[in-house]
Amino acid sequence: MKISKLLPFVCILAFAGSPAFAQVKVGVTVSATGPQASLGVPEVNAIGLLAKDIGGQKVEYTILDDKSDTTQVVANTRKLLAENVDVIIGSSTTPNTLAMIGPVAEGQTPVISLASSARLISPMDDQKRWIFKTPHSDSHMASAIVDHASKNGVKKIAFIGFNNALGDAFSDEIARYAGQKNIQVVANERFAPNDTSVLGQVLKLLAANPDALVIGASGTPAALPAIALAQRNYTGKIYFNHGVSNNDFIRVCGKNCDNAYVPTGPVMVADQLPDSNPVKKNALAFVKEYEGKFGAGTVSIFAAYSADTGLILEQAIPVALKKAKPGTVEFRQALREAIESVHGLATTTGIVNMSPQDHVGLGFDAPVMAQIVDGKWRLAK
Repeated sequence: MKISKLLPFVCILAFAGSPAFAQVKVGVTVSATGPQASLGVPEVNAIGLLAKDIGGQKVEYTILDDKSDTTQVVANTRKLLAENVDVIIGSSTTPNTLAMIGPVAEGQTPVISLASSARLISPMDDQKRWIFKTPHSDSHMASAIVDHASKNGVKKIAFIGFNNALGDAFSDEIARYAGQKNIQVVANERFAPNDTSVLGQVLKLLAANPDALVIGASGTPAALPAIALAQRNYTGKIYFNHGVSNNDFIRVCGKNCDNAYVPTGPVMVADQLPDSNPVKKNALAFVKEYEGKFGAGTVSIFAAYSADTGLILEQAIPVALKKAKPGTVEFRQALREAIESVHGLATTTGIVNMSPQDHVGLGFDAPVMAQIVDGKWRLAK
C-alpha cells in the first residue's frame, strides 16, 4: 500500500458527541514513513477500525508518525503526554518503544507497544510496569524457529540481523534456544535498516557453511540478506522473524524468499488453521473486516497487533472507569492496573493472560509456523 493512502489518517481522529472530559483519549505513534513504513501503514489502518465508544465513553484517537526515528518518537510521546492522553499505542519497533519508556513512566501513562522484544517488559521495574505489548515476544519466535530447525535436521545455523535492539534481542534468543537443541551458531552478522548492500556479511555467513540461516530484521529491509543469499546461490533453509509478516515484504523479496519459513501470528494463515485453534474465529473475522476495507491480500500481522490493542482496551477501559474519570492520573493508574488484569482474552494473536510479571500474556503455543510458497503464506507442514 502506498504511503499516500495513509496520510489522511495521520492526524487526530476525534469522535465528538460528548463533553471533552468524558472522552477517553488514545495517543498513537507509529512508523508510518521511513524504513519501517511497511509496519506502520497497516498499524494505522487497523487503528481506524477500533471502537469509537467503550464503556459508554467516546474514544478519541490522536495518530502521529514517528518516521521510524527514535528522536521523533520521543518528541511524539512528549506531545501526546502534554495533550493528556489516557493511553498510548506504539511504537512500531523495539528501538522506538525503548526510547518511550522513560517519558511515559514519568508521565504515568500506560503504553501498549506494537514492537516485539521482551526487553520492553522484562525484567520488570518501576518504569517498564507502564509498558505492555501485543506482539509475540522474541522468545516465542526464536523457540519456534529452533524447534522447527531441529526437527528438520539442522545442526548449524548462521544469524544476520539489524544492528539495533531488535537484532541484538533476537540474536540472543536464537543462541539460547539453539543451545538447548545442540544446534551450533556458526556466524553472526549485522546490518542497518537503511543499508543498500549486505554482500560482505553474506559472504562471511556462507563461509561458515550453515545448514540454515536466520534473519532477525523487520519490514522490507529484511529482504536485503535474502536477496543477496539468492544471488550467491544459497540453497539452505532460511528463517525470518515475525517482523516480515505482510505482503509488502513478499513484494520486495520476490522469488528470493520462496520456501522461507516465518513464525507468525495466526491471522496470516487464518483460513488454513485447524478448527481447534482457539483464535481461528477471531483471526478470520479480522481478515474479513480488514481486507473488506483495504483490499484482498492487505492483511498483516502488524494490523492484527493494532487490532489486539483495541480488544485489550475494550476489556480494560470499563474496569478503569469504575475507579476514575478519563483525563486524570487516577484513571491512567486504574487503566494500567486493568490492563495488567486482562485474563483469558482471545485476540487475533492468541489467548492473552496478563499479570504484574507478564505484560504480553501470550503462551508459546500462540504463534504458528508459516512458509512463503510461490508468493503466498502457507501453514507449514
